[in-house]
Amino acid sequence: MSDQSVGSSAFSVSPAVAAIETTVIPVTVADGSRFELLCIQPGSTCHRLLYWLPAMGISARQYLPLAEALAARGVAVIVHEWRGIGSSDRRASRRCDWGYRELLEWDLAAGMAAVRERWPHATCWLGGHSLGGQLAALHASLHPAEFAGLVLVASGAPYWRRFRHGWLVGAAYALAPWLAALQGYLPGRRIGFGGNEARGVIDDWARSGRSGRYAAAGMARDFEQQMASLHLPLLALRLRDDWLGPQASLEWLLGKLGSGERSVDVITPQDLGVPADHFGWMKMPSPIAARIAAWIAAHDTAFATRSETDA
Repeated sequence: MSDQSVGSSAFSVSPAVAAIETTVIPVTVADGSRFELLCIQPGSTCHRLLYWLPAMGISARQYLPLAEALAARGVAVIVHEWRGIGSSDRRASRRCDWGYRELLEWDLAAGMAAVRERWPHATCWLGGHSLGGQLAALHASLHPAEFAGLVLVASGAPYWRRFRHGWLVGAAYALAPWLAALQGYLPGRRIGFGGNEARGVIDDWARSGRSGRYAAAGMARDFEQQMASLHLPLLALRLRDDWLGPQASLEWLLGKLGSGERSVDVITPQDLGVPADHFGWMKMPSPIAARIAAWIAAHDTAFATRSETDA
């Protein structure tokens, strides 16, 4: 899958869910960069809201089928757009670079502020696919009071020792930053991995892959400590045949998080009707949407009670 820019005029939903209300929210970040949030909600209501973070190299609009399926089940979805892809006005180059710091401290902060301004009373859940799930966990560890829980799909830590052919994965973590530095960015579309990625993002990603620990250049936060103190309820859905997100990788990520209720399930090809791999589920997301919506509904009342008690 690759990045293709899309403007507001291209945003639409399928006729089967035409009654669902759709919105495009323009967001301007502190450094002047811009992107759009894609918002799909059931009618005019927005009581349960899932803020969704895409995988590396995947534009927001490619999650529209998932968002539609969730909205049809009563969960509003806000799909984030990563810097450098889709509606973002930035593209990675030798002169234009960024890393996890910009994604977490600037872009996600601006996106969440726009959502809170529009829906101040909605119960908000944070979720993501692949790298999006990892960054969701990092962001939630910095702002735990903002979210009712975490949803991870086909996600896991990239630590090379947690993969079947770990030495090959480890070699990729050595080569990718070198290639990005040589080119000025990682030419992901050309090599068939992700999109065209900023070298700062690749540096942060590869560092976590080599060391098994999370850190972001320019951020003094101890993410390992932050994540260990995160106690939010969590739903993790692993795809059975996903070599990019194997069980050991997911377990390494979950092992970094503090105590909290966890629901972990494995999605099979029989569940989906399509291959149960890293991207195959996106072609038939309804079974995954059903599990996410049911889990959110079951935990919504508990979060509301907890919020009233804390107040």
